[in-house]
Amino acid sequence: MTAADASLTLPQPKGFRVARTLAVGRHPLLTVFPGLDRLAAARRIEADAPGRSRLFRKTTVELIDQDLWMYVAPREKPKVMRSRGWKPVISPEEDCVVVGETHLRESPLLVLFMDIYHELCHIVQRRQGADLWEPGVSYVDRWTEVEAYRFVVGEARALGISDEFLRDYLKVEWITEKEHAKLLRAVGVSVE
Repeated sequence: MTAADASLTLPQPKGFRVARTLAVGRHPLLTVFPGLDRLAAARRIEADAPGRSRLFRKTTVELIDQDLWMYVAPREKPKVMRSRGWKPVISPEEDCVVVGETHLRESPLLVLFMDIYHELCHIVQRRQGADLWEPGVSYVDRWTEVEAYRFVVGEARALGISDEFLRDYLKVEWITEKEHAKLLRAVGVSVE
């Protein structure tokens, strides 16, 4: 489904915008997602006004020419990933969300809305001391992932999004069917 097709069938988060034509490279968060800090979800993700201002003004987005979704750039390569050949963008000094170019340019607005708020949840968690790459803990068992997914599932439900869509959204390629079902239960989405 293209972004144009999805815009005809999925509810659009009011006021959510994406600068889809930006060049590959690093940009301020609010250049890529103008007005993101003024949406109601922004107040829910960070209730403290100074903390919210810092989150949205100091976070960057690195748009890369790779086929991927989004992730928070680690400060250093996580130990659990060193043997897997993954070469993430590393951002030791600033909070940075890495976004695949195709994802930004073509994904439905709703998916981008959910993804960017999911990643912003991780930045808030990391600022509070959480280890986003906790060794020895599977993806679906990480409290940080469950909390971030619960947040975006709640935002999607407020828009009237169905469990069918949410089941598909939560089916990420790096987890098994069993893990998918576990994640669904953890975030309150019906398994079928």
